[in-house]
Amino acid sequence: MTAQNRTLIAFIAFIVIALVAPFFLYPVYLMKILCFALFACAFNLLLGYGGLLSFGHAMFFGGASYFTGHIAKVWGWSPELAILAGTACAALLGLVAGFIAIRRAGIYFAMVTLALAQMFFFFALQAPFTGGEDGIQSIPRGHLFGIINLRNDMALYFFVLAIFTFGFLFIYRVIHSPFGQVLKAIRENEPRAISLGYKTDNYKLITFVISATFAGLAGGTKAIVFQISSLTDVMWQMSGEVVLMTLVGGMGTIFGPIVGALVIVTMQNYLAAFGEWVLIIQGVVFVIVVLAFRKGIVGEFTAWLERRERRKQSAEKEAAAPRVATKPEHA
Repeated sequence: MTAQNRTLIAFIAFIVIALVAPFFLYPVYLMKILCFALFACAFNLLLGYGGLLSFGHAMFFGGASYFTGHIAKVWGWSPELAILAGTACAALLGLVAGFIAIRRAGIYFAMVTLALAQMFFFFALQAPFTGGEDGIQSIPRGHLFGIINLRNDMALYFFVLAIFTFGFLFIYRVIHSPFGQVLKAIRENEPRAISLGYKTDNYKLITFVISATFAGLAGGTKAIVFQISSLTDVMWQMSGEVVLMTLVGGMGTIFGPIVGALVIVTMQNYLAAFGEWVLIIQGVVFVIVVLAFRKGIVGEFTAWLERRERRKQSAEKEAAAPRVATKPEHA
């Protein structure tokens, strides 16, 4: 079975599970997983395929959350328009931040993104429209296209699922496009890509903006789901969480961020009774994954499938090879 066939089967299985899941599990819990899964997929595009480690992605996630909440509550826009506006603001932030940060590489790039995110955190704390430490509360869910009442959790869930599916497929298409192939080449050997005539800074900037845009889409959707935008969304811990989700699930894999988001959100949800100990438990899980699953959960599973496929093909070739009869030696 080819990798493309495995991906198609996995995607169909995911859609089937996602469609029936709200009838058995709490829809708000599932919506939280989908929002963070989209956030992690957006970050994975930058880190897993672009080779750029950002410690400031909470700026786009939380920024879009604030803008979406303000537009929906104060301006009275419908939820789909508020989310689109918040996403556009995140894209603009990504363009500005990327233009500044992309001039550096490695740890310097990561530190610049962290510094910019901290600047935005203090802006969110001081700006009059953000509500300070209280955040923006009681954000209305409204009516989708003026018809569907999103105060119904089931209706909102399928809206969130549609947003996630669109974001996931868009990112998948980017990864497997000629643009994505060039991006992988830059990740593996940037000097060689430059020698071939590619303007690598432009590719990295476009990737940064796309990643920021879909991180913002996730943040804006989360604001509508939970009806609140708070400082938690723009704190540096949020940037750390999305890094953790990506690494636990499998950096540079298609479904790794989804699995990572599922693991981390489930731990936060069901281990909330342990209070701050949840962070220690997350740290232990991260250490175990790094030691036992160096490629992440999905990465190791995919590698195991590939090894199994190679062994199977090797055995089939040996079985099909004609056996050469040996002549008996005469004294």
